[in-house]
Amino acid sequence: MAERIPAPTTADEMRAAILARYESLSKRLQQIARYVLDEPNAVALETLAVLAGRIGVQPSAIVRFAKTFGFEGATQMQRVFRDGLLSASASLGYGDRIREFGKSVDGRRVDNPGQVLDEFVEGNVMALQNMGQALDRALLAQAVSLIQRAGTVYVAGFRRSYPVAAYIAYSLHQVDKRAVLIDSVGGMSQQQIHGIGRDDLLLVVSYHPYAEEAVHLVDAAVDAHCRILAISDSMVSPVAKPADVVLQVREAEIRKFRSLSSSMCLAQALVIAYAFATATRGRGGGRAGAARSRRK
Repeated sequence: MAERIPAPTTADEMRAAILARYESLSKRLQQIARYVLDEPNAVALETLAVLAGRIGVQPSAIVRFAKTFGFEGATQMQRVFRDGLLSASASLGYGDRIREFGKSVDGRRVDNPGQVLDEFVEGNVMALQNMGQALDRALLAQAVSLIQRAGTVYVAGFRRSYPVAAYIAYSLHQVDKRAVLIDSVGGMSQQQIHGIGRDDLLLVVSYHPYAEEAVHLVDAAVDAHCRILAISDSMVSPVAKPADVVLQVREAEIRKFRSLSSSMCLAQALVIAYAFATATRGRGGGRAGAARSRRK
């Protein structure tokens, strides 16, 4: 009989274990793993039957998933999330709240354009509040540091993600950071990233369904041994797995249309935080620089 591996004792340990073993899991267990990573509070609070219904698997599959990570059963796995991830923040229950909001909106008849505006405002406010509560500030600081250290920032985003990538590249130019927007015009994305090197950064934005062009660029960046900063909707998306830093964004979906409000807000925060960090560093060396100028 195979010896059972030690089960994670904290939510962070469980998250790390899932990320480390994700590729080796079966497709069904990967499906459960994505939900556990994206909805930790729901895993902590809901019954096994409810979780199974939301994930689209049998309860026995969740039990098997828990045992794969060393737990005796699903209840013991849920306890880890209850102990480590529950808080009184606005992010608690976000998945439930956005689902209920979506149901109420989808079943409502549209009377006028003002009603549509109100629905999108309400959904996006919820998503923005959730991001403000849930986004790891240490990861955000690491992302800014990656931009600071990069010789050139190659920015990529395709289809729905393109506006976010275009805004980031434009804004980096505005604050005098060397940036290249990979737009894949003429199918030239591989040629556009050809010059990327160890001192550069690939900043890639991609959401489900993940663009093949984005995945290929990440593979090229890995081959070039450069840093990768991913903005994505899942920690185990094909662009997130190889990345040095992943900023996870969960957008609102209103009447089957997914928004970009949270993504654009995050893009603004990244660039402005970089600009302030660079200005502060410049002021720190300003006196020495002035002295050198006077000696010339």
